[in-house]
Amino acid sequence: MKKKFTLEIASPCSESFDKMTVNSNGSFCDSCMKNVIDLSAKTNSEVAKFIAGNKDKNICARLKTTQLEEEFEHNEISKINTLKYAAVAASVLLTSNLVAQEKTPVATEVSCPKPNVHTVGKIAINKTADKEVSILVKGKLIETKTNKPFDGKTYPNLMLSINGFESVVKVNPKTGEFSVPMRVLKTDKTLEIVLRGDDYYLSKAIPFTFSSVKNKVLLQDISIAAEELSRIYIAGGLGINYSSKR
Repeated sequence: MKKKFTLEIASPCSESFDKMTVNSNGSFCDSCMKNVIDLSAKTNSEVAKFIAGNKDKNICARLKTTQLEEEFEHNEISKINTLKYAAVAASVLLTSNLVAQEKTPVATEVSCPKPNVHTVGKIAINKTADKEVSILVKGKLIETKTNKPFDGKTYPNLMLSINGFESVVKVNPKTGEFSVPMRVLKTDKTLEIVLRGDDYYLSKAIPFTFSSVKNKVLLQDISIAAEELSRIYIAGGLGINYSSKR
């Protein structure tokens, strides 16, 4: 049975997420003495799976505002159906065993030996041209309209990662400069950048050509419009609104 739902935040929390203590269950907030789960970087299916597994709990979470406009969906399997499937599986297994006992194959011996087959020739080695290469991406993060770095007071603690979260670096709030070590394939056509701060988040693909890499360094400025950034809130309590339609 598919269940659809939306999320809401009744009263957004003003506590700084980056100042919370990270643990195995999320980030612990000293103000409300609860764990805050970061759902802002998760896909819709990952959010739906998390909600399905924690629907009866009081959840504090960090969300992008765009996620409040999304409709999520997950499959809910009833215990009755689960037991029914288990019973059918057991029945099939029992039947298979009985059939196997009734039809016992007759053992036969083959007297002729198997021929030895030898293949003579050169060994072909398949060389993959798409091996990962370590490079360093250096440049400036600038706001498109002003052509200047993002204001550090409005957009505090901006962190940048490219093609994954192995290397997350802080963007210089005064100059916008960054230097990110990463790995790419020579055939890659885009770079996946993730920009996050105290209250903002952005995931975006930018064009890439390996021929632009010189001495394993890519000089690449990143221009982002302020309106592209998604605002992130911290929920004091996450509301789950299930749709009446199934």
